[in-house]
Amino acid sequence: MRSTLGILGCTLLFTSCAVIRPGEAGVKQRLGEFDNEITTQGTITFNPFTTRVVKASIQTNNLELFLRLPSKEGLSVDSEISILYRLETAKVAEILQNIGPNYPEIVTSVFRSASADVCSQFFAKDMHSGKRAEIEQAIMEKMDETLKIQGIIIEAVLMKSIQLPRGLSTSIEQKLQAEQDAMRMEFILQQARLEADRKIIEAEGERDAQKILSEGLTKEIIQIRSIEAFRELSKSPNSKIIVTDGKTPMLITPDPK
Repeated sequence: MRSTLGILGCTLLFTSCAVIRPGEAGVKQRLGEFDNEITTQGTITFNPFTTRVVKASIQTNNLELFLRLPSKEGLSVDSEISILYRLETAKVAEILQNIGPNYPEIVTSVFRSASADVCSQFFAKDMHSGKRAEIEQAIMEKMDETLKIQGIIIEAVLMKSIQLPRGLSTSIEQKLQAEQDAMRMEFILQQARLEADRKIIEAEGERDAQKILSEGLTKEIIQIRSIEAFRELSKSPNSKIIVTDGKTPMLITPDPK
């Protein structure tokens, strides 16, 4: 009899304890009503006959969706979306009381509505261009209007994959290719203009140098240069024949024998 009571007591002890692990929040639900006290880590004891412990994750959760988004021109764009969200710890009991454990379905429903409102204001090509971040931010803000007050925090909306309609995708690729070709041609023309400018500057510099040189060669300077040339020739030990009119020397070096 005593052993039976002991076994029963141990059973009651283990069934009246709940362990809350890191990243979780535990709330007691007594006769259908949730307590305001929230445990984020540790052990909770409770009366198994009248109370149970409901756990919820307060870590960042990743909700992945595959759906079609409408565009401004009326096209449907296939997309893969990741929604990063978490529960506000202080409102876990309120979330479980008002929404229940199926809050991911609420996040999904709110996202579908918000994404339809936002994406219908953008063209399909915008979802595949630099405006993607703007669209993601607008959807997240739209979802916050509904979910934040209920204790669900949207951390990010990520449009991971966008599949445009085939005809539009081809048109965008052709446009991008044409833009690349135009940029490459502009670069080639710019290089050609720079090379032409370089040659013009070089020619002008050479012309100016010749002009300065010709303007500086007066008769007096030529005579002085001639005298200097005679002086240098006189210092040389080699035999030379110099023919001159007294102004400009012309050197004739005899062939060595």
